Amino acid sequence: MNWTDQELIEGCKRKSAKYEEVFYKKYYGYVMGISLSYSKDKALADEITNDSFMKFFGSIKKFEDFQSVKAWLRRITVNTAIDYFRKQKKFQNQTDVSEETGIFHEVNALQDLAFQDIVNLINLLQDDHKMVFNLYEIEGYSHKEVGEKLGLTESSSRVYLARAKSQLRQLVSLHLKEYEGR
Repeated sequence: MNWTDQELIEGCKRKSAKYEEVFYKKYYGYVMGISLSYSKDKALADEITNDSFMKFFGSIKKFEDFQSVKAWLRRITVNTAIDYFRKQKKFQNQTDVSEETGIFHEVNALQDLAFQDIVNLINLLQDDHKMVFNLYEIEGYSHKEVGEKLGLTESSSRVYLARAKSQLRQLVSLHLKEYEGR
């Protein structure tokens, strides 16, 4: 049966297992995609995905008709990933990292990379750098918001992003050299 999002939400608000199952199946790929972008490991992405759905179903009564289902699911999933990140890695004795300076040369070769290649390269980043990169570049949070979410200073968020971008440039360059050598 093809139910609209509104019908699915109403069924989920009534705690109907049938509606919850259809909703889960409909949005599983979407939520898993977000989860995978915040974890290097499929098992962890599964945990984030399942916890995100549990949080969604647990808070479904608060969902308003005017809200976007995907936007709400995305916010829940990103926040769940952040919670897992905090549990896994504590920023102990975090000191203010001074701003790195230097001119970075852009690698204008991204059009030569497939989407999966880019995802694989991002997954090679250090966990804290990857988290800052995703929150800032993909989710659109400000450095202040990233810092608040991760327990960093604003300047540390900037430095982590700069380091992530620098490392990505190096990885892209190495990937392209490897690709050309084939």
